[in-house]
Amino acid sequence: MARPAFAWEKSYPPGTAWDTPLTITTLPALFDAAVAAYASRPAIEFRGRDITYAELGNAVGDAARGLQALGHDKSRPVALYLPNVPLHPIAFFAAVKTGAPVVHLSPLDAERGLMHKLEDSGARTLITVNFANLLPNALKMLEAGVIDHLIVGDDTEWGVSPVPLVPIPERAGVIPVAQFLAGAPAAAAAFAAIVPEDIALLQYTGGTTGRPRAAILTHANLTAAICIYNTWMNAQRKGGMGYETVIAVLPFFHIYGLTTVLLRHIANGNQILLRLKFDIAQTLHDVEVRRATALPGVPTMWIALANCADIGQRDLSSLTYLGSGGAPLPVEVESRFVQLTGHRLGGGWGMTETSPAGTNIPAYRQTPPGTIGLPMPGVELGIVALDDPSRVLGPGAVGEIRVRGPNVTHGYWRCPDETAAAFADGYLLTGDVGWMDENGFFFIVDRKKDMIISGGYNVYPQMIEQAIYEHPGVAEVLVIGVPDTYRGEAAKAFVTLRPGAQAFTLEELNGFLGDKIGRHEWPAHLEFRESLPRTAVGKLSKLELKQEERAKAAKDKATKDKTNNDTRQ
Repeated sequence: MARPAFAWEKSYPPGTAWDTPLTITTLPALFDAAVAAYASRPAIEFRGRDITYAELGNAVGDAARGLQALGHDKSRPVALYLPNVPLHPIAFFAAVKTGAPVVHLSPLDAERGLMHKLEDSGARTLITVNFANLLPNALKMLEAGVIDHLIVGDDTEWGVSPVPLVPIPERAGVIPVAQFLAGAPAAAAAFAAIVPEDIALLQYTGGTTGRPRAAILTHANLTAAICIYNTWMNAQRKGGMGYETVIAVLPFFHIYGLTTVLLRHIANGNQILLRLKFDIAQTLHDVEVRRATALPGVPTMWIALANCADIGQRDLSSLTYLGSGGAPLPVEVESRFVQLTGHRLGGGWGMTETSPAGTNIPAYRQTPPGTIGLPMPGVELGIVALDDPSRVLGPGAVGEIRVRGPNVTHGYWRCPDETAAAFADGYLLTGDVGWMDENGFFFIVDRKKDMIISGGYNVYPQMIEQAIYEHPGVAEVLVIGVPDTYRGEAAKAFVTLRPGAQAFTLEELNGFLGDKIGRHEWPAHLEFRESLPRTAVGKLSKLELKQEERAKAAKDKATKDKTNNDTRQ
């Protein structure tokens, strides 16, 4: 029986089919094939030094034998507490080669977060580098007995370090990377046979309980995502993708950077310009001098580049792909960037649970403003009612986005209740509120959990943010819901200003917004900040602002209660 056609298929690039067969394999098979095919090519450039595919393959082999000697296999995960340094890809591919699931820890994790992820995952080996903001925390995990082995890289191996370092201590349980690799057995017993259904990655993300939960991502999930991206990207470029040089400022410990930069580009034999963090001067040097062809980023990067005084005069001609992901890109920012540089920003939507392939914006045609694009090959999206995930909604109706595909997780590690709540009728409920137009283009209104119910109306902060970004004085903005005695909740806008811009009043802002959003959506509060909080990936983060407002509300209530008590006495 033939399957029904999806609305988005009629909007697909010519010659591309949604049901294109996907090659699903394992990460070690993918990596070994790349090393064999591209041995002499540079795989990674870091601080002016190239690592060829052959050199990377040898380092991964040594590290894998070392991990195997420590007892690692499918049942014993390995935790990586690493920024974008060469040790990350070496340790990542070494771990999966032994069959060990990788557990990513964020450099921004506090002690409690590190402790939880290590204990929850069962990882007893931790790999890090001697950065002053990382090694002391890792040592605390060793001292607490949460891990047995701490493998530590020395950043001076790559020249003068741009960040503060600390000495690697000589103590039980600590193994310097040089010693670890040198001590790896020259030959090892055969690694465990790995199949696509085996777990490759336990990737932590926010949980409904407030504690991070790990999305279980298999080799099949991740290699399917790589194939999905390749199938889609190949259709977007005349003559195919070709050889690429990609700027890697997205952190590999995050699923966006891991899949779209490290895994996809290694699989394709490309060169990765590995960078610790995003820096405007370094990025423009990589484009103008090193002639980088691809720059995937997050909205804060594009905001910074769009606000760069001479961006319109810089030579960006080598770039064939610029993509934005990780968070919604304000329409006004994208328009300004295109106007200044002539380069369209690609990108789309995805999440940790989708590895993170989901939708993408086609490059071959004009697309509706604000769209997150079309579902990519093999990925099926739909809209369901907010109060009933079994009720499917048609084009134009706003509801929760659901997704399924070979790249989608089957659940959360040791969280059966959260897993059950996250799925309905075989689809993952994303928590994103959005809609689909008649041509299959999807749009996100907001996160379900960020939605504000103000005076009985559903108010979506992202829609308010999009409108505020049109104000000529605004550099960045976040909107959250705060308690309101009259409406229950009201919107509060946190704003940073562009250089030289003057502050404005709430009344002036709402006057500006008058023809852009409904009156019920106008912010009831406005606060200017020097900067806004960010996540480890550089995305603007509302969590800290929400915590501040909750603490402020609790303090105000305590003061009011005390005043009332004093008055009664």
